[in-house]
Amino acid sequence: QGSQKRSNSTPETPRPKRVPSSRSPYGLFSPGSFSPSVTPSQKYSSRGGRGEVVASFGSAPGPAWSGGGGGSARIFGGAERSLCKPYKFMFQKALDVREVLAERVEELGEVLRRHHGLEGFSSISLPAQEPVTVLGQIGCDGNGKLNASSVLLVGDREHSGGAQVPLDLSELPEYSLFPGQV
Repeated sequence: QGSQKRSNSTPETPRPKRVPSSRSPYGLFSPGSFSPSVTPSQKYSSRGGRGEVVASFGSAPGPAWSGGGGGSARIFGGAERSLCKPYKFMFQKALDVREVLAERVEELGEVLRRHHGLEGFSSISLPAQEPVTVLGQIGCDGNGKLNASSVLLVGDREHSGGAQVPLDLSELPEYSLFPGQV
């Protein structure tokens, strides 16, 4: 076998590029053959009209809106729930997020129980012969798409310990669910 010689290419001596043949059918139908010639753009520093409004959408003639100064703001919830110092929301720990979400599920469950006059919640992991009321969130199995065969009920921590049960929606005439729904 003979040795193969490889040409060295450097920025000072670039490798020659292959010139496409004029008889190639690809050259006739390339995007460059259909596109009009484009003028090169100006440099950023030499542009004029900086800061001018060139086009606007949805502007309506009339008076400009401004604050009146008569409004007031009120914080909902207790003082212990409001932020007292700068907070880096992208640096949350996964366990802290899970804890907050679990508390919100329990709070919403209590509101739903009082609103509908329910006695209490049962565990979703215990079999029952009579109808029971359970508390949990709508979840999805491993494939990531919510459809009639992938809906799970993820129980709350207090009553069900986070157990998961697949839901059978085949006999429902219609339903509207989203992941995370309580």
